[in-house]
Amino acid sequence: MNRFSRRSFIRTSALSTIAVTSDLSGLNLFSFNNTDPLLIATQDLASQWAQTLVRLQIKDANDPNYGTMIYPPENKVHGRMGDTFYPFLHFAHRRNDQQYLDAAILLYRWMEKTVSQEDGSWLNEPVKNSWKGTTVFTSIALAEALLLHGDILDRSFREQIMARLRKSGDYVFNNFTIDYGNVNYPVAGSYCLSLLGKLLDDKNYKAKGKELAHTALKFFTKTDHFLHGEGTPYYTPSAKGCYSIDLGYNVEESLPSLALYAKLTGDKEVEEAAVKSLRTHLEFMLPDGGWDNSWGTRNYKWTWWGSRTSDGSQPALALLAHKEPAFYKAALQNTLLLKAHTKDGILYGGPHYSSHKVPASLHHTFCHLKALVTVLDNGITTQANAPAVLPREKEYGSRFFEDIQTTLVSKGKFRGTITTYDRDYKDFKGGHASGGALSLLWHEKAGIIFSASMNEYQLYESGNMQKDTDPLSMPLTPRIELKRDGIAYTNINDFTATMRSSQSNTGILIETTSKLVDKNQCSPSSGEIHCVINYRFTGEKLFIEFRHDNTDPSLQIQTILPVISASTEKVDKTRRGIVFKREEGKLQISSNRSFITLPTGTSGRIFNFVPGLEAMPLCVEDADVMIEVSVGD
Repeated sequence: MNRFSRRSFIRTSALSTIAVTSDLSGLNLFSFNNTDPLLIATQDLASQWAQTLVRLQIKDANDPNYGTMIYPPENKVHGRMGDTFYPFLHFAHRRNDQQYLDAAILLYRWMEKTVSQEDGSWLNEPVKNSWKGTTVFTSIALAEALLLHGDILDRSFREQIMARLRKSGDYVFNNFTIDYGNVNYPVAGSYCLSLLGKLLDDKNYKAKGKELAHTALKFFTKTDHFLHGEGTPYYTPSAKGCYSIDLGYNVEESLPSLALYAKLTGDKEVEEAAVKSLRTHLEFMLPDGGWDNSWGTRNYKWTWWGSRTSDGSQPALALLAHKEPAFYKAALQNTLLLKAHTKDGILYGGPHYSSHKVPASLHHTFCHLKALVTVLDNGITTQANAPAVLPREKEYGSRFFEDIQTTLVSKGKFRGTITTYDRDYKDFKGGHASGGALSLLWHEKAGIIFSASMNEYQLYESGNMQKDTDPLSMPLTPRIELKRDGIAYTNINDFTATMRSSQSNTGILIETTSKLVDKNQCSPSSGEIHCVINYRFTGEKLFIEFRHDNTDPSLQIQTILPVISASTEKVDKTRRGIVFKREEGKLQISSNRSFITLPTGTSGRIFNFVPGLEAMPLCVEDADVMIEVSVGD
């Protein structure tokens, strides 16, 4: 590890004309608890990501992308890369390492040259007229860097950034209201303005930050205490009384912002609201640390570990762990999951990116690095040995969440999610699954068995999503489907679907009714086709019954079951069905009808970017289908 000498600080950087004049030789740097599992995992992973980003930085002054980071397999410039200034300055300070300081300075100059705007904003992408709302996140990153690590910078450079933050602060102050963008923006604005108010000693910033935070309190649903506002219309409920809710953005952006705001300002009302909401959201974390956003309005960015271009759930979970020990365990499990999805120092966007040879997006790495560094700078607020169990580690039967019309099942070693949530993201159609879909099935030994994706993969945010060029790709959600004239009519589109649950000595029964409709909620021209899909969890097995009332033999209606399975996994056909050989145990899918396998290409699997999984798509072409799912040794 390099240590800064007095001479290294007074020299002019080879990468800039900015001198760094602080001497850290006598400074008591950060204390670090080297026995705490969460801090150890966080430090290890953050270091790995930071080292990779420094290595990927373009240091050729003749290169048009001089100063930013580009991951060669992706070969894309991300406008928000400048947010990495904060992690770089953190490591420069913590480690007395000149390479991180040089990287931070070079990156800042790239950001100002490439995405900085006269009105004080920064562009989300280095493209004219790109979205400016992400100015709030860049402002937070720079402000945290200066408040926590700014002493290592030359005074004139620090003042230059302070002046720039005044411009971005004015942009946020003048443009952000509770109706600006999706709710994650004004919620982040509450922390941003409060932070800038402290840094710049501006009481008007502080006042508006408080106003935004307390206005956001009205956006928590009254029944389940979800935060809503991830999509419009903001104030009008759906036919089932639902508002726009997305788990990924809530746990990785909005709730962390409220937790950081509450810590900065001492606002107990906001802190308690964040804690209560985080407890609800924690119901959707799987025991392996994965987030179940199979139903969310913005699940087009869902990956198993969270949401692709938000910062991460660790700040909320770690900062509020003194209120709920399970938050600590959730932060640890999710961090370990992020580590498991990291290859060659890059965070991959799902469990099967590598096996399907899909390149990663660098966006995931630099965003989530900020979250880890925030934990390292703020610490955690509970003991690692505090007893804690995640909600979905418990066998509790079933729980219905009225605000998202979704039921969670926990029976034996199975964890299931069935949804009839009826809220699109804005005016986009064919997004998250509904219609009584089994949007997730997970098993303690077999892992992910079924998982929803988008009903139709669409680039809602083309700059923040990866293109799907595979002509054989399809939705991952188990479904009944009719294709006619190039249009898919399926139960998982149906927002009018119903669901009811019951428990008995034989297990848990979830009964759903739906229709085959397209993404615009229209039935085929031949008339309505009604479906019944029932799920019976016994603890040892899951039985799924698929039925529909079509009597027209010219309509080819299929029951499609994309079984989540990496292309590296061995599969055997048996008399009763198909066996998938998992690392732990054997997953068996059986049916009263014959399976066929839909086309997959040479890999033997289809792939979907949401949430980054491969699957073997099984199909049954009969009207009454009974599926049996079991896991053995």
